[in-house]
Amino acid sequence: MTFRSPQNFFLSRRAALGGLASTAALSLATFARPAQAQFRVDISGVGGSQIPIALPEFRDESRSGQAVAAIIRADLERSGQFRIIDAPAGLSETSSPAWSEWRGRNADALAAGSANRLADGRIDLRFKLWDVVKGQDIASEAHAVTPEDVRLAAHRIADTIYQKLTGERGVFATRMAYVTKAGGRYALRITDSDGEGGQVALASPDPIISPAWSPSGRELAYVSFEARKAVVWIQDLSTGKRRVLADFRGSNSAPTFSPDGQQVVLTLSREGGSQLFIMNRDGGGLRRLTQSSAIDTEAAFSPDGRSLYFVSDRGGSPQIYRMALAGGGAERVTFSGAYNISPAISPDGRSMAYITRLGGGAFRLCVMDLASGVVQQISDSNDDESPSFSPNGRLLVYATRAAGRDVLMTSTLDGKIKAKLISSLADVREPVWGPFTR
Repeated sequence: MTFRSPQNFFLSRRAALGGLASTAALSLATFARPAQAQFRVDISGVGGSQIPIALPEFRDESRSGQAVAAIIRADLERSGQFRIIDAPAGLSETSSPAWSEWRGRNADALAAGSANRLADGRIDLRFKLWDVVKGQDIASEAHAVTPEDVRLAAHRIADTIYQKLTGERGVFATRMAYVTKAGGRYALRITDSDGEGGQVALASPDPIISPAWSPSGRELAYVSFEARKAVVWIQDLSTGKRRVLADFRGSNSAPTFSPDGQQVVLTLSREGGSQLFIMNRDGGGLRRLTQSSAIDTEAAFSPDGRSLYFVSDRGGSPQIYRMALAGGGAERVTFSGAYNISPAISPDGRSMAYITRLGGGAFRLCVMDLASGVVQQISDSNDDESPSFSPNGRLLVYATRAAGRDVLMTSTLDGKIKAKLISSLADVREPVWGPFTR
């Protein structure tokens, strides 16, 4: 893999998910069509300190059309914070648990619920969470939802359990965006945080790359090659309406929203070379940020919006730099390894995830503590790409290859708990985790 242009960041390792397809009419007709469930989750690793929780099958959950308890258990396991204790069916939120029995099973917490179909066709999901150690209930909820929203309700129950037992906000009801390629066609999908459910936002015979969420979660910016060149679009996810943000001479690539959502930084080659520019989200106010003779691309904002992290080969090979948005010089951030790209900054601004290339040509995910500069290699795979933090900063999602397939992987920040989201229908790349908005 060489570093010649911004497109090479996105196209060369996987040739834009398989190569440039022939230009044809772009189809938006699939926007409102649900994306069929197509993942299975393979969770591996052992966490150092986990909360043991029992969560039996919800009573009558078959009436909901979803395996509600299994969705919740998978959410909790992926977080790395919980260990699931085997539990027989039969409990519900109205049960009176036998505390000695559950303590004998070494459970610190117990959750149980039920699903009932209402007269209007909605599904009534109810659950209760108990602290087994103290022998008392600590949370209960009821969700009356349409059958299409049962999965979302299950994720919200998982969020409640997570928050009550860890004190932190859960991310299971958030969304993810990623690109799939199947049969020579590309799709930009908006899904639940486990990669399932959701909708196809855009389908095309031409590559779609570099999706980026707006902070509000209402829009996505992305790059499409439908015009035989890289053009940046912004799409409203509630209506499907899309508009061109950047179609200047040369290449337009790597969009990222400012934390307030009012501006977008992107890489343009309109003035020769590939440099960082900033513009208003409505397309006005274009201003050049970098003035080097190198390739500057893949910008990522600090959470306070004052700094940009980006990739540049100004030192002879791709490395990650940081500069103040107000101007001034850039300082190099990565020094371990000769090839470091794709920075992602944690929501608290303390950590940076990125991809490094090892001497043997393997691309692996790393996390750097920005205060100390200490780097930890998170993955042991060889073809990692596109890291993105969950909105609570506790998990990462990234793309990699496993058993000859392009897959998504989530990981705790220490790399101890990983969940492989294996698609049965398509190769999957370019994941980006959405904000807290649902």
